[in-house]
Amino acid sequence: MAALPTSGTPLGLGLRRSFLAELAARDPLPLDFLETSPENWLRFGGRPAHTLRELSERVPLFAHGLSLSIGGPDPLDRVLLDAIARFLEEHRCPYYSEHLAFCRDDSYLHDLLPIPFNDETLCHCRDRIAQVQDILERRLLLENTAYYGDFASSTMSETEFFCELVRESDCLILLDINNLYVNSRNHGYDAQAFLQALPPQRVVYLHLAGHAPHPSGQLIDTHDRGVSAPVRELLRQALTLLGPRPILLEWDHAIPGLDQLLDELGQLAATTRPNAA
Repeated sequence: MAALPTSGTPLGLGLRRSFLAELAARDPLPLDFLETSPENWLRFGGRPAHTLRELSERVPLFAHGLSLSIGGPDPLDRVLLDAIARFLEEHRCPYYSEHLAFCRDDSYLHDLLPIPFNDETLCHCRDRIAQVQDILERRLLLENTAYYGDFASSTMSETEFFCELVRESDCLILLDINNLYVNSRNHGYDAQAFLQALPPQRVVYLHLAGHAPHPSGQLIDTHDRGVSAPVRELLRQALTLLGPRPILLEWDHAIPGLDQLLDELGQLAATTRPNAA
């Protein structure tokens, strides 16, 4: 079974089919782990599926879900969970993560929508996370998600809600640094305070991505460009508080060539070194 390196900062890339074959042809692989969404592979076979299996034998493959709808009103999709369990077993995925959001109401909404931060929603999400962990027989990694509106029914801050949910559900954390920066700017809270409130031992790895300004004045988590200087600075602050963690670069739209992606990942690694500019 492939394993992460035991020294340095493990570097990973969100796997996309646009560079799947090119990456698989590299020997050795120029990264330490990969991440993919199981939903993109559950009904997909042929050469790409075979290539994915080869890659997951060479480096660890982290699974990052898109459609579980932890915060949603519908019952959890047991058929989906059973399929994800088979995917995790087939590729020996060490981690499975999902977003703190909802994305279905009778049918899939194809977006990650926000939830109110209150006791009722906390209990709802806690119980659903417990169900997922029981079915999969592993701890879920919960990701902090970018959101662009507030609910009048919210009685907690995002920081309070997220940390209490992690504590009560006994889940782990996938910390998205870009989402944290975007939310802190859009909703006017202290990103450093969010970092300080997290239980460090629960944070497994970090997501980095690009964002863009919207005409409304908000920042939008676009995943279509490199990581900004303020997000790189927040990454340095996070690693100072948390200690070394694997770093994963997401780039989902306007995807450049593989070499540019690897260069961007290397630049992120450089920001973690002492005295980095």
